[in-house]
Amino acid sequence: MAVAEQVPEGAHKGLRSNAVGLGGAVIMSAAIMGPAVSTFFNPQFSTPFSGAATPLVYLVTVGIMVLVASGIMEMAREFPSAGAFYTYVSRGLGAKAGFMTGGLMFVAYALLPPAEIGLIGAYLQGTFRDEFSTNIPWWIIGMVPAIAMVGLAYRGISASLKTALVLFAAEVTVILVLSLIILGKGGAHGVTLHPFNPSASPNGFSGLTTGFVFAALSFVGFEAAATLGHEVKGPRRTVPRAILLSVLGVGLLYVFCIWIEVLGLGTGTANKLTGADLPWNDLAHTYASWMKWPVIIASVSSMFAVMVNSSNGIVRIVNTMGQEKLLPKFLAEIHPRFRTPSKAVVAQGVFAVGLALVVGLMAGGLGDPVAGSNVYGYLGFLLTLGILPVYVLTNLAAINWFRAKGTFNVVKHALLPLAGGGLMIALLYGQIVNNPAAPFSWFPWVILGWTAFVVAVALVLGSTRPEQMKRAGELLATGELEGETEHLVSDPGKAIV
Repeated sequence: MAVAEQVPEGAHKGLRSNAVGLGGAVIMSAAIMGPAVSTFFNPQFSTPFSGAATPLVYLVTVGIMVLVASGIMEMAREFPSAGAFYTYVSRGLGAKAGFMTGGLMFVAYALLPPAEIGLIGAYLQGTFRDEFSTNIPWWIIGMVPAIAMVGLAYRGISASLKTALVLFAAEVTVILVLSLIILGKGGAHGVTLHPFNPSASPNGFSGLTTGFVFAALSFVGFEAAATLGHEVKGPRRTVPRAILLSVLGVGLLYVFCIWIEVLGLGTGTANKLTGADLPWNDLAHTYASWMKWPVIIASVSSMFAVMVNSSNGIVRIVNTMGQEKLLPKFLAEIHPRFRTPSKAVVAQGVFAVGLALVVGLMAGGLGDPVAGSNVYGYLGFLLTLGILPVYVLTNLAAINWFRAKGTFNVVKHALLPLAGGGLMIALLYGQIVNNPAAPFSWFPWVILGWTAFVVAVALVLGSTRPEQMKRAGELLATGELEGETEHLVSDPGKAIV
């Protein structure tokens, strides 16, 4: 007989418990990872560095992300909470580290909507130009999904896991069908495992290292199941399993499809890919012309889904911070008819559009699709560098928590978290010491600067207004207050930051 799990401490009364099973939790993470957009667009940001060895980069990334997820899974088992990373780090390392986690998560997720505006605009500008000989500037095209994003959030939109399941299944079907067709036809020059050889990288080890950052971008969101801690059935068991299954399932899908991409294009063409190219459009045209529009539709729908979901999350954070007087009060206002945070929605939309346009102007102009793809590439690189330290902090929190609690397991609570966190630190270090050309060489310093600013604010607030610091950290990370801040420092995991 199954024994029902006790409702976690601090559970939210407004959330429906036992509403989501393992399948729904897996889909929560997998759908936010955006398998179509990640497969169709992220590899060509790695290929200028790792070239035909990009499938190897993704294969190694799967292994690394499993290690990184180990500490996250252990903390998710210990603290089933919608606060996810903020809760884990605060419990394990203290409130100041939790505040820093919130600051890093906020900037990382805030960059997703403008990045997707640039990508949708660039993709459709290139597609319309190729298919209809029509050249509509990327920023004009990008305004359409941006307006739709704001309109949906303004009137009220509820994400359904059933809808996510349908969209996810459609994305994966399109990707796999075209991949199997290419494999069945033997690719451009036959089937080979050479793309999994490090020698396939035209830029050696440094190219593989830089390519990894864009590969890691494809995994952002794998932890999303952790936010269902109050609603999933058997959270202490289900959430860790969902995280692992999403990393392995979607990660291996990436590896297979990107290997097929290199086989279909050929090594020479793969080595020449840039972020402005549309390789899967070309593959559909070459190997199965009838797949062309399913690929286009799956691409755009996947990008839009990521844009809407990330925007809703940021709006929630901004609105709640307005209610807590941590941001201007007008952001806390609720529309009298739609019962939505209308002004926060508009402010987020203006920010997303404004940042996309500013970065686009700096990256090549508003008429060139290369500039639009650069908006995605630049912001995607930045947000990935922003989220990687969060993974490090969570693994360190797991080590400290279980050591202090007295239930320490050398493998689960030391070797695996240290390996995952150490690899993330090595990657960040490599990006600074062995960085690519500008502007990518500037981005690690931007994240370090932001981190230093957040740490300084945490130190000041920790000394002058510690309660406000705890509340701000929660809101930056999740947009909600868990009602358990009084436990953050008094629990076994003593603060070390």
